[in-house]
Amino acid sequence: MIGGLPTIGITMGDPAGIGPEVIVKALASPEIRRQARFVIFGFNELLSYAADLAEIEPFWWRDQPERLRAYDQDVVVLDYDDFGFMGMDIRAPSKSGGQASMRFVTDALDAAKNRKIDALVTGPICKESWKMAGFARWPGHTEMLAERTNARRYAMMFAANPRQDSDPSPDRPAMPAGLVGSHKGLKVVLCTIHEPLFELRHSFKIGTVYDPIDLANQALTDWFGIERPRIAVCGLNPHAGENGQFGDEEKRVIEPAILMARQQGMDVHGPYSADTIFVKAAQGAYDLVVAMYHDQGLIPVKLLDFSGSVNLTLGLPIVRTSVDHGTAFDIVGRNKADPGSMRAAIRMACEIARRREMQRLRNASGS
Repeated sequence: MIGGLPTIGITMGDPAGIGPEVIVKALASPEIRRQARFVIFGFNELLSYAADLAEIEPFWWRDQPERLRAYDQDVVVLDYDDFGFMGMDIRAPSKSGGQASMRFVTDALDAAKNRKIDALVTGPICKESWKMAGFARWPGHTEMLAERTNARRYAMMFAANPRQDSDPSPDRPAMPAGLVGSHKGLKVVLCTIHEPLFELRHSFKIGTVYDPIDLANQALTDWFGIERPRIAVCGLNPHAGENGQFGDEEKRVIEPAILMARQQGMDVHGPYSADTIFVKAAQGAYDLVVAMYHDQGLIPVKLLDFSGSVNLTLGLPIVRTSVDHGTAFDIVGRNKADPGSMRAAIRMACEIARRREMQRLRNASGS
């Protein structure tokens, strides 16, 4: 913290994607820049290009990555101009894009571990680019960050921001007719992440469900200030198995995990049919829903708040938030990228970093 403000690191993601554009547009807001100091890991040239297309005057200072330090300026770009990235006009997966995006995030992670930044916000990467660059062992940021921080348990969480019908904004268009137009801010944690659906049977165990419940309960308490979180757990099968008629995973795996969580004092309920529980949670009946697999949890979050939801990694020793979208190669260079998710990810990183600092100060004072 510098002058009471956290320092937030932001990685550009794949430089051939929309990362540069959404970063520039998000940080162009004076309201955002008042919340923290920001260090961008990326290419100054691409940020300047995005700013020019959006008719935004550059508002940042430039430095070299090896000179990272505490800055007085509100936004500083660590410019990797010696990297030799040749993909400004690629707008597709590439080896150089994978190499660059990996360099950005590993340097930012080191900065977070060394407490040079208080939280990390990651821009969108291309998993195919990582594979082309030789990083296929990691399906995405989540797995890489967990391995590089020696996190024994980790989970992917998504948060849609609260919304009312009377609260329109340029980056949050009106909800389609027939959908829920008002919601309390749906939060979802995933039991399994980047895993083929048919392979779940090989890894679906009690700990697979219990660990995300436990991690989410802790995050809701520590990061979001919810004293006693109310957590709902989805079933895996249609109608949550309907008493074993459509599979036994609910009885054999999910219910024991819920029982373990309750024995630890957590307010956990389920398993519920996934086709109804998200509506109740979005209306405020629960603070979070535990989903069994990727699309079970992501579809309702993106349906409610496609342009403003945030991805968080639980279980790491650092704070990491991210956009909830990909590289969108098809609209790069057209000034059409929506910065809503990046703006929300930055705000959430700032809020969590401030809350963690308050907790640290309270612990240090013994109060």
